[in-house]
Amino acid sequence: MVSQEQRRRQLAREKFLRQQQRRTSARRKARMRNSVIASVLGVIVIGSVALYTTGVLKNNDDKANASSETTPSASASPSKAPDPCAKAAAGSVKKLSWKKEPAMTIDTSAGYTMKLATTCGDIGIALKTSAAPHTVNSFDFLAAKGFFDHTKCHRLTTNGIYVLQCGDPTGTGSGGPGYTIPDENLKDKSLKGGVYPAGTVAMANTGQKHTGGSQFFLVYQDSQLPPSYTPFGTIDAAGMKVLKKIAAAGESTGQGDGAPNATVVINKATVTKS
Repeated sequence: MVSQEQRRRQLAREKFLRQQQRRTSARRKARMRNSVIASVLGVIVIGSVALYTTGVLKNNDDKANASSETTPSASASPSKAPDPCAKAAAGSVKKLSWKKEPAMTIDTSAGYTMKLATTCGDIGIALKTSAAPHTVNSFDFLAAKGFFDHTKCHRLTTNGIYVLQCGDPTGTGSGGPGYTIPDENLKDKSLKGGVYPAGTVAMANTGQKHTGGSQFFLVYQDSQLPPSYTPFGTIDAAGMKVLKKIAAAGESTGQGDGAPNATVVINKATVTKS
């Protein structure tokens, strides 16, 4: 027979086991509940971020949050100046591509100029032939092939740096001639204090060395930039007036970097030996 003491111990043990089971079950339920809550919160947070980045969530308390230092929101409609440029000439962009840099054909001891006949006016550029021979030779080659004709200048930056970027036949910022050219003239005497002065024409690149193609930028106001972009030309006075007219019309996002509001199309690019 089981004694009373043994029975008492057995009941105590069973009670302990039941308590342990209840605690284990409670912990399991708590973990499941917390997991569900975390999942729901994660969905809410992700959804909120997605809505915020697409501009759906807006702050209705504009007065309380208005500040002279506040940047324009992505959903704000930027003010747009009238388009100061004419209709583009008839014609379409040629789809041209080459596997390697063209052979050197220019006279590196001679002077060359480039004329960009744009919808906004002519931009004349004195090219730095001896300092950037690969770059000038490439532009001479591409201009002769009509590579730049009917292409849009796709980017205007009006905040931090002040440039108009052109030379992409796709108009997306990712196009080029199929080949790259080496960086040149990065110690040009005009680049003082990390500044590309107004009037400079320089090559765009991917951020890596020797990745210039056909895209270039025209500086309409002194711009702080690292000396990583080949300076290969200087804009004439008439061209600077055209460039500033384009800049005055602003860009499409209202945040300082986007497509120019002005319809800037290069109707014809010509490189001429002086």
